[in-house]
Amino acid sequence: MVRVTEWSVRSATEDDQAAIARLEATCFGAYLDPESRRPWQVMVADGGSVVVCDGSEIIGMACYLDLEMTVPGGAVVPTAGLSGVAVAPTHRRRGVLRAMYHELHDRIARAGYPIAALTASEGGIYGRFGYGPATIERGLSVQRRFAQFHPKAPDGGQVRLVRPGDHREQLIDIYERWRHLTPGGLARPDTLWDDLLADREGDRDGGTAWFGLLHPDGCALYRVRHGDTMVARVEALTAVTPQAHAALWRTLLGLDLMEQVQIDTHPADPLPYLLIDSRQARTTSAVDALWLRLMDVPAALQARRYLADLSVVMNVRDGFRSDGGCFALEVQDGKARCVPTDAQADLELDLDVLSSIYLGVHNVLDLAAADRIRSRDRSLLVQADLAFRSDVPAELGFHF
Repeated sequence: MVRVTEWSVRSATEDDQAAIARLEATCFGAYLDPESRRPWQVMVADGGSVVVCDGSEIIGMACYLDLEMTVPGGAVVPTAGLSGVAVAPTHRRRGVLRAMYHELHDRIARAGYPIAALTASEGGIYGRFGYGPATIERGLSVQRRFAQFHPKAPDGGQVRLVRPGDHREQLIDIYERWRHLTPGGLARPDTLWDDLLADREGDRDGGTAWFGLLHPDGCALYRVRHGDTMVARVEALTAVTPQAHAALWRTLLGLDLMEQVQIDTHPADPLPYLLIDSRQARTTSAVDALWLRLMDVPAALQARRYLADLSVVMNVRDGFRSDGGCFALEVQDGKARCVPTDAQADLELDLDVLSSIYLGVHNVLDLAAADRIRSRDRSLLVQADLAFRSDVPAELGFHF
């Protein structure tokens, strides 16, 4: 059995890249094209990549990306985006991940990030590290032939068929406008736009090259998959206005030879309400997308806006690090002040739960019903539920 004392956790170096690529392929089941790996390597923060070694062998790896995330109210917050987390199957269940995470989160804290984020391959791992699921990805499938738009649905047109690579600047402009409005929106650097628009055959997952739709306030990228029937799979739909959203969907549902149009979107997507029969937009899945951990509770809570006034003392437990504590949160006219306090707590919750309600997707009352938030005062739970909601539905900007 490998003893913890035989391991070392250190910064990754350029000489480690071949071993990292092999471990990554082993754990995720595929070798990633070097051209597809390069954009993510560029996004790694300085000192943000660590490996765990058993002697000379790399048995674990993780890194964090230097991201910016929009929070409710429109503020943009520096965010450490954990990615590339893997432990060799020869060393599972021996504390490798915990050792690696201690080092990585110490670095994140020293760098001053108020929030850490990740997208999880498995849902049962990250709660013990203080991460909570903060957005939901909802799969929709529309039987195109039977979908008819409601007479009241917007019908402004203005959609053009385009080759996405020829309209890079327009796509970037639309995405930038969208992400500054949307909680969970992430700044997408040029290197990721290069990767997206390169449209390599290995990235198509059996589909065609990109088809593109462009509206002055929205855009969509989709691929067609051929089989017994043809399916249009929308990989990205970005709409700054409801009119652009409706116009893009009118075009997508006008693809006469398609049997279905599929998309991964968010729970509040208004598409079903655009149709006479909302059942034609069938929910095929609902899974967690973005996970958050509040590294600096006062800074994170003061960064966002709130929908109701609130005065509460929260006892936030952090079983992984020492980022929890007792905090007084005062919200007035949407703005918050949060400071440590010795006062008696009104609410008790774990850090992963506070992280889950941060973007307004998961609500206080549901979590209280599951005994994940505790209070003797039901009216205080109701007020906190109202305050933490967001008037703009949160979405994950992109997977990382």
